[in-house]
Parts: sequence; C-alpha cells; structure tokens
Amino acid sequence: MNANDDRYTRGLAKLQEIDGHAGEAVLDSLADIAPDFARYLIEFPFGDIYSRPGLDLKSREIAVVAALTALGNAAPQLKVHIQGALNVGVSRSEVVETIMQMAVYAGFPAALNGLAAAREVFALAEPAR
Repeated sequence: MNANDDRYTRGLAKLQEIDGHAGEAVLDSLADIAPDFARYLIEFPFGDIYSRPGLDLKSREIAVVAALTALGNAAPQLKVHIQGALNVGVSRSEVVETIMQMAVYAGFPAALNGLAAAREVFALAEPAR
C-alpha cells in the first residue's frame, strides 16, 4: 500500500465517522465529472487534516460550521457540516451559537443564511432531545 492509499483509507474512515453514509453521496456526485477531485477531497481534508491530533471532531466541526457560515456562499457544504457536527456531539444550541457568533465577524447576512441552513438541517433531523 502506498502513502496515498493510506491517506485515502484514513480519510474515508474519518469521513464516515463524521457523516456516515452522507459523505458517500458527495463522492458519488463527483464520480462522473471529477473522480480525482473526490479522491483529493478524501485524502487531504479528511485523511490529513481531520485525522491530526490536537482537536477532537466536535471542535473541528464547530470550526468548520463557523468558517462556512463566514464564507456566506457555501450553503450546501454548511448543511453537510451542520449535520456532521450533530453527528459528532455538537448540540443544536451550540450550532446556533456558533452561527450567531459569525454575525460579529462576517455580518448579519452571513449569519442569517447560516441560521436558515441550520433550520433546514434541524427540520430533516430527528427531534431535538
């Protein structure tokens, strides 16, 4: 097994830990247009970065929700990562507070868009506990 195979295997395991089978849908959506990009998506973010020690998955997903909210133009990815955050133990209230915090740094429109994305994810998820 070469180093890239190891990165891919490690990345795919990390993606499944965060997103379950939802991550596979992203890979499948790229299969016909950019299969190499799908491989890069597994190897670098998940195989290299998410797999590093130093932050747990909950902290990493909170950071990603904040970053994607601040971008203001990544609603599909934000929804995936809000669900991923819920999957690794971030509460709905923590997601909402993270997004609200971004109003200070990215503006109210970005935070409003983030809250709309959260509302959609929460509506599709099981009831709040």
